Amino acid sequence: MPSAKPKARQKPASALLNASASVATFLAAIGREVRRNRAKRGMTRRQLAQASETSERYLAQIESGAGNPSASVLRAIAQALDLPASALLPEAGARTAALGGILDLLAQVPEGELPELTKLIEARVALPGSADRARRVALVGLRGAGKSTLGRMLAQHLGWPFIELDRVVEEDYGASIPDLIEMAGTATFRRQERSALDRIVTAHQAAIITTAGGIVSNPETYALLLRRAHTIWIQARPEDHMSRVMAQGDFRPMAQNREAGSQTAMADLVAILEARRADYARAEAELDTAGDAVEQSFAKLLRIVTPWLDAASPSPRLRGEGRDEGASPPGSESRQRPLTRRASRDDFSPRAGRGETERS
Repeated sequence: MPSAKPKARQKPASALLNASASVATFLAAIGREVRRNRAKRGMTRRQLAQASETSERYLAQIESGAGNPSASVLRAIAQALDLPASALLPEAGARTAALGGILDLLAQVPEGELPELTKLIEARVALPGSADRARRVALVGLRGAGKSTLGRMLAQHLGWPFIELDRVVEEDYGASIPDLIEMAGTATFRRQERSALDRIVTAHQAAIITTAGGIVSNPETYALLLRRAHTIWIQARPEDHMSRVMAQGDFRPMAQNREAGSQTAMADLVAILEARRADYARAEAELDTAGDAVEQSFAKLLRIVTPWLDAASPSPRLRGEGRDEGASPPGSESRQRPLTRRASRDDFSPRAGRGETERS
């Protein structure tokens, strides 16, 4: 009579529960990474679902931690976000002992001290070209903060070129940003953005530059901006952002459907701000426009940039000598001339035409 096969050893119930909890934690972490990177890029869930050819319902499950995406689905989502698939995984891959030691040390640093530490590291590894940023000022932040309005005023006051990075990209590609993204995808737009910024900082020793709020979603492009220009985060309260965006009649990068209601759009806006906050905070300075008239915010801006300008040698562009691609003609006001323009809060909601529209 053949001997009976030994029964498979069953795992204790506690081990099964621990394994199940570990998987749930892992999937929840993947969901957070997908949601955070989507918000950082100003993409709606529907946009990401379409770009990754994934069901919007399934994507919602993944973001909530209830979905268990296959490797191919995760790869498609990562490609739509212009990321390597590994960036969506909560566990770090193999790393050298030296890098591991650095990361272990960073894990002990309080969250509030990380932005300052980031600046120290960037200063340590910065390229030689960073010394040339003293005559370039870049304004970053979400749409509706007042970047274009304040940037134009500062450029006019200094007599320097005013350059909107998006306008240069549109001129290069021969289409509007929305059309570019629709035809070629977000990844192509970000590559064009990086190329345009590289040319701008090479061609202009002095300029006022404004960027799309989503520039922080491309680490290389944002690092280039931080190295080659004095960067200021123009910020406002979420309700201020929303009211100014509504006045422009354009909810991007918030909910695309007006019928979704302002509550949905506001929730999207807050999520985007939170996802980008740490990156915006890497800017050299911050300017809060909440509750201020335009002239008050501009006075704050002048106080921020004056030490940088005083530390720099006189710029050949100070009197408007030469203007290149994407640059608006400077006004007749010089740096020494006091501001006499009377401005209203409506200036923070540009409606004067195509050149005034800020991107996400």
